[in-house]
Amino acid sequence: MTSELTPQEAARWALRAGLPLGDGRHEEVALTANYIHSVISTLRDLDFGDTPPASSYRAGQEDTDATV
Repeated sequence: MTSELTPQEAARWALRAGLPLGDGRHEEVALTANYIHSVISTLRDLDFGDTPPASSYRAGQEDTDATV
């Protein structure tokens, strides 16, 4: 389990990537990064089971029978 990104860490990583942040942006960037991380973690936990990969889907070739 990883800890959440702090505003100071967000500023340091942004500067390291060549993207210096204004002082008021550190907290917003940290919150956004933490949210994205939580969404990705949720997606990793999903069990797709027998779901075929997207490359096997062919648009327009699905059955369109709407019989109820």
